[in-house]
Amino acid sequence: MTENNKQLIQAIIEGIQEKKGRDIVHVDLSRIETAAAPGFVIATGASPMQVDAIADSVREYVEKKLGQRPFNYDGYQNSQWIIIDYGSVFVHVFIPEFRDRYNLEQLWADATLTTIPNLD
Repeated sequence: MTENNKQLIQAIIEGIQEKKGRDIVHVDLSRIETAAAPGFVIATGASPMQVDAIADSVREYVEKKLGQRPFNYDGYQNSQWIIIDYGSVFVHVFIPEFRDRYNLEQLWADATLTTIPNLD
């Protein structure tokens, strides 16, 4: 993992924590050739409103700290699952039901998973 990716992942995590996002997991996909990106950061918000706030916080935090804007993002229409594409890292912010349903950690079970402790 490059130093830029480490800084990006750290900024994403801090942006999530800023809005009390929970159950943060970094999924390292760098050794999986078929993966859409070398890494994912997954988090949960308690409600669509919190998911929206977490995603906004990530975008603002990464731009402020690293001067980097996402290539794309989607999911704000209903804020049940918002994805933010930074090219080398995709950020997934879910409401609990959608996180359980799609279970991305299990989908990429052969990836290296790093769980970030909740702040509270």
